[in-house]
Amino acid sequence: MSAARAPKLAGVSNSSAPARTLGERYWVLLIVRAIPAAILALVITFSQDHSAALGHLGLGAFAIISGLILVLGIRMLGGLPRTLFLVQGLVSVVGGIIALATLDAGLPVLLFLVSALFGATGVLELVTGLRSRRVLSVGRDWIAVGGASMLFAIAVLFIPVDYSQAITIPDKVVPNLTATTILVGALGAYAAIVAVYLVIAGLSLKWAQHPSDVSASTNSNVGTA
Repeated sequence: MSAARAPKLAGVSNSSAPARTLGERYWVLLIVRAIPAAILALVITFSQDHSAALGHLGLGAFAIISGLILVLGIRMLGGLPRTLFLVQGLVSVVGGIIALATLDAGLPVLLFLVSALFGATGVLELVTGLRSRRVLSVGRDWIAVGGASMLFAIAVLFIPVDYSQAITIPDKVVPNLTATTILVGALGAYAAIVAVYLVIAGLSLKWAQHPSDVSASTNSNVGTA
């Protein structure tokens, strides 16, 4: 009697090639994804202008570059993760274009774009991670980044659009703390957290051995659950 065939699982393929791709090359994509996030965090951190226009510009550039990285990187994946990351990349690019096209639209539009864009891309990455976590160790990183994006998208909705608080420091002129300042600052903080996480995840993926990925890939095909 022949041995029972292993069940098909999402996110892996028949040979060990996809596992080697994730283990040996996919870590590079994670670190490349960290670059635009790190640049956005640095620009916002060292800029005294936390205006809505800066937020639109930073969000637009970040979303377009990040989306293109995801689209170009899907060749390292297969099955459902490949499809979901393609959709996520396209959504990110479109959202970035809209952000740049509405550069002078002000805080309400920026608030909507930040929440909508990170909410949509966060859901997509979270779903990718949840569907892949049992067979791909990198699925946990997708869950973390997707979850962080979703939480950020929800958190910014609690920023009052008309918030303004005067700050007094002796012998110093300090601008008022406004909703725009909070939103743009929060965008920079989110970008910094994601950048650091992606670098750590990429290096961990490079250095770690993934026996679960290898063993699963020898018995499974890419498929949907």
